[in-house]
Amino acid sequence: MSTQSQAEVGFAALTPDRILDAVEQVGVRCTGRVLPLHCMENRVYELEIEVDEAHPPKSPSERFVVAKFYRPWRWTPEQIADEHAFLADLEEDEIPVVAPRPFPDGTTLRRLTDAPIWFAVFPKAGGRSPDELDDEGLRRLGRLLARMHAIGGARPAPHRVRLDPDGYGRASLEVLRTCGALPPGLAPRYEALVETICAASAPAFATAEVQRVHGDCHLGNILWNDAGPRLIDFDDMVRGPCVQDVWLPVLGRDAEARRQRGVLLEAYEVLRPFDYRTLALIEPLRALRMVHFSAWIAKRWSDPAFPHTFPQFGTERWWQDQIEGLAEVRDIVEGRS
Repeated sequence: MSTQSQAEVGFAALTPDRILDAVEQVGVRCTGRVLPLHCMENRVYELEIEVDEAHPPKSPSERFVVAKFYRPWRWTPEQIADEHAFLADLEEDEIPVVAPRPFPDGTTLRRLTDAPIWFAVFPKAGGRSPDELDDEGLRRLGRLLARMHAIGGARPAPHRVRLDPDGYGRASLEVLRTCGALPPGLAPRYEALVETICAASAPAFATAEVQRVHGDCHLGNILWNDAGPRLIDFDDMVRGPCVQDVWLPVLGRDAEARRQRGVLLEAYEVLRPFDYRTLALIEPLRALRMVHFSAWIAKRWSDPAFPHTFPQFGTERWWQDQIEGLAEVRDIVEGRS
């Protein structure tokens, strides 16, 4: 049985009673109302908890907690501990994130007694994720990223993957080869493009400073409310260059995207210097993300949610589109466009 199939068997152990029992270990009482939340990688549930109605909570969100059950064998407990340590450091510095609630013994991670599933319980955070940001939003986000990176650079995350051509590019390519996901007729060109981009960008990655970064800081992982932006979902935190968190909120290549990135970085530099040389890593990072994404889907293909969500994956059209995207990156990296 594959690791992926084992994960699905493991998730089958998440009966409503087990979910409630796990959550109540943080010292709350659940009302029994459980709402599954959309999450492809883990199993995440919103649970209503009992509150003292004589002293009602200030926010409706305080009537709920969110339980995250990590996909079996996706992360080691040490890797999850690195995530929780980063969140704790950020919360201690009053940076708006959603850190896990501690259990009575002070830890934030536990394992189900009868299944290989680690879990944590988080406060519910309200907010919205806009599709784009105006200049003031970019400035506020730039300042927040600078604060996050200042804390991220203060301590290591020794068990987390390094975001570089080997850790994200070649490793993901090997997954695709092992899974047999690449069509024989297109595999040589795809593999050659990945290797060319990895080799061409390796010197720039080698000289870039590496630290704890969010790693998946697209606009969907930034919640906004009247107080401003809040960073969520640190599952994919990595050891990488800070530019990884700068390009994802502004994905484009055109003049307007460059202008928006400039607005963000101008605000960032009010609080922390930014190494502008690392902007040259944006296109290689774009390619690494593409390859990593395809490998992620390939590894999860036995989970019925993945064929349903990504019906085009594995088709010749999918891989042709990937090759076209990688060729664009290759041309930019090599100065052809």
